[in-house]
This record gives sequence, structure tokens and C-alpha cells, in this order.
Amino acid sequence: MASSSSSGLTFKLHPLVILNISDHYTRVKSQSQPPQNGAESTASTPPRVFGCVIGVQRGRTVEIFNSFELLYYPSSHSLDRSFLEKKQELYKKVFPNYYILGWYSTGSEAEESDMQIHKALMDINESPVYVLLNPSINHAQKDLPATIYESELHVIDGIPQLIFVRSSYTIETVEAERISVDHVAHLKPSDGGSAATQLAAHLTGIHSAIKMLNSRIRVLHHYLLAMQKGDIPCENSLLRQVSSLLRRLPAIESEKFQDDFLMEYNDTLLITYLAMLTNCSSSMNELVDKFNTAYEKHSRRGGRTAFF
Repeated sequence: MASSSSSGLTFKLHPLVILNISDHYTRVKSQSQPPQNGAESTASTPPRVFGCVIGVQRGRTVEIFNSFELLYYPSSHSLDRSFLEKKQELYKKVFPNYYILGWYSTGSEAEESDMQIHKALMDINESPVYVLLNPSINHAQKDLPATIYESELHVIDGIPQLIFVRSSYTIETVEAERISVDHVAHLKPSDGGSAATQLAAHLTGIHSAIKMLNSRIRVLHHYLLAMQKGDIPCENSLLRQVSSLLRRLPAIESEKFQDDFLMEYNDTLLITYLAMLTNCSSSMNELVDKFNTAYEKHSRRGGRTAFF
């Protein structure tokens, strides 16, 4: 397998594809039957799921928007073509501009049997892409566990063969996807975790984000210092991007920001103060009601009338 692709295509992957593959894998894994006696080796093998990825290609840019599941036969390493054609027809009615760009699967790396599925889809797309999602958890990994492969024809030992080559990609999102991803990220745990546990997890995520931002700023700072000293050549395109980034920072130091911030801060303090007054008034009313009730009972016994 080659290290990287030389096709020159630019791939943009949307989060919905990753969510669909993760959901597909989670459902298949949860629906798997528990192993019987003497089947420990089967239990250690995670299931694999298969499906198609759809999107659009504009020139040299390939944008993967969505995906759908497929039926796979492990015995023959083949897909159900009738099911694929039916799903393709249904999606074409809803998304007329989307085309089948390739397929997806799960696993740590591409397998030899995957090339059979890849070749079978070449009658739909002459150059399909292969999206591979690694479902295993690696806390030390910072990048997404998703890999995009292309197929290239290489001559190996005098025999032309198709092999998978890695392709770089970027994550592309729209407003609806950002809202959905944020909603999924803030879902409560299914085990009914306490509020303190959820707060700790939220603060841990914020801390990790700030730590990563700080490390990237340090890298950029060291790079600019090295460029200033002449250790590395000066790149005007990069300097323009850094200048554009720095121009956003004074936005939080303007007078308008300070006025808006103080106004919001004072409003919050006022609401908190009114809430405390309301709480004190409610407690005082309860105390007066209890005192009147006790005084009325005492007055009936002594022939007096309550004055509260």
C-alpha cells in the first residue's frame, strides 16, 4: 500500500458521515449475540459494517456529504447489488445532485478483501473513494480515526495491480451540522451520571481545548521567531494569514465590548439580587403565615383575635 495519493484531488468530509458510520457500527455491535462456550476468539473480533458515501465532485474537489448502509455477505466478500440500486434510487429522489462517490467500512486498516468490494463499485464510479473508520478507542490520538483511500494502478513484480493509497482530507461543516454535533456532544450519559460528573467532563473538554489552542499558538510563535531570525525563508502567504488572525483579537478590547460586557454583567447581578429578594420575601411570608396560624389557635383558646 502506498503512503499517499498523487491524484491531486481535494477531499472534504462532513461530520454527518462520521456520525452515520459510528451509529451503524454501534447498532451492529449492540445487536450482536453474546458468544457461546469456547468462542472467545469470536468475541475479540469486532464486527465490520459497510455502506456507501454520497456527495458531489466539483472539478478537483470531492465533498462527501452523507452515507447509507449496505448489505454485506462475508462468505463471498460481496455486496447486495439489488439493495444498493434500490437505496441509490431512493436517495436520488431526495438528493438529486448527490452521486455515489465510494463506500465506507470500519477497521484498523484496509484488508485484502476490501479491494473486491472496491472493484465491484467501479461500474458506478470509475474511481471510488474508500472511507475507513477505526472504532477502537485511543485516548492518545488527537486526530479523527478516519482515513480516506483512493485506488491507483501500480506495477508490482511486473504485474499491474490496484492498491489503496491514503489521501488527505479536511472536515467541512454547515450550520445545521455544527448545531447537531454540538447537541450530540452535550447529550447526558446513558448511565444517569450526576450533574457533578457532567460538569467535570465539560470542564475537562474545555481544558483540553484551551491546552491545544495554547500549544498551537506556541508553535506559530516559534515559527514567526525563526522566520524573523532568518532561520527559515519568509512566506508572505502565511504572514497574511497570521495578520488576518491577529486582527480579530482586538475585537474584545474595544469600548463597545466593554460597555456590552458591563451591561450584561450588571443585568446578571440585578437578576441575582431580585431572586434573593424574592426568596427572602417568600420565606418571610411563610413565617408570617405560620405565626398567624399559631396565634389564631392560641386566640381561640383565650378568646382573643389575631392582629396579623
